[in-house]
Amino acid sequence: MGRMSAPSSEPQAKHRAGFACFVGRPNAGKSTLTNALVGQKVAITSNRPQTTRHTVRGIVHRDDAQLILVDTPGLHKPRTLLGERLNDVVRTTWAEVDVIGFCLPANEKLGPGDRFIAKELAGIKKTPKIAIVTKTDLVDSKTLAEQLIAIDRLAAELGFEWAEIIPVSAVKGEQVGLLADLLVPLLPESPPLYPEGDLTDEPEMVMVAELIREAALEGVRDELPHSIAVVVEEMLPRENRPKDKPLLDIHANVYIERSSQKGIIIGPQGKRLKDVGTKSRKQIEALLGTPVFLDLHVKVAKDWQRDPKQLRKLGF
Repeated sequence: MGRMSAPSSEPQAKHRAGFACFVGRPNAGKSTLTNALVGQKVAITSNRPQTTRHTVRGIVHRDDAQLILVDTPGLHKPRTLLGERLNDVVRTTWAEVDVIGFCLPANEKLGPGDRFIAKELAGIKKTPKIAIVTKTDLVDSKTLAEQLIAIDRLAAELGFEWAEIIPVSAVKGEQVGLLADLLVPLLPESPPLYPEGDLTDEPEMVMVAELIREAALEGVRDELPHSIAVVVEEMLPRENRPKDKPLLDIHANVYIERSSQKGIIIGPQGKRLKDVGTKSRKQIEALLGTPVFLDLHVKVAKDWQRDPKQLRKLGF
């Protein structure tokens, strides 16, 4: 009689689910990395620093785990009330996640901003911290090796250890899967926290506003990035449309701080605002899966970044 095969001694791997957040100086590649891991655009990306203002959660579904990515604003030395509020958001988030990924661009030497964040991280004792070296497609192997050594030393100087140090290129998709493999074991055992198919828990109106703001940020002069806020006033299906030809009416306001900025956003003969509308409408239609009529207006909310009442009105 043939030998009975012994039951496999390997215990079934338990499902894990939890929260990871990416931190780093503004423009360190956090949003691009979030989008690469999720496989779809959930966070706005821009080559302007400080474009993320909401804690966007991207959800990565795997057979063995669900990884929920919390994308925080870049931590920075604040100059306005908005800046202080953004920093508070970051610190609150750090205290609540299961693992922290510190994004450091491969093509920039470690600077005071990185040390400032690393120092803050050193104070968070229980949460494992992974150093993620981003934008590796922009450097040669020697520069990358030097950056890896510098990052390892930085933690040693501040008296803590990285759980992992991993180089990635979100743009080229290099090592993005491996990053997920390293994050998953650091999550607690848990059933999935979000339904299969959900990619973010951001309300649709917030995501639509972010896509409009991203389009508005492109190509504007340096003084504008922080001055732009977008509020979607309403999203309603157009009445009396045939079932097979739905249309969603979206009315949104683009707020700036000074009337002198109006011309920059609107452009000569309204061309810039029209481009913003066209560009963001395509992204919104892809996100919502339905044709959209987008009605955009530019309004002045004087010095809103410094005014608590206006900040509340604009959702901060």
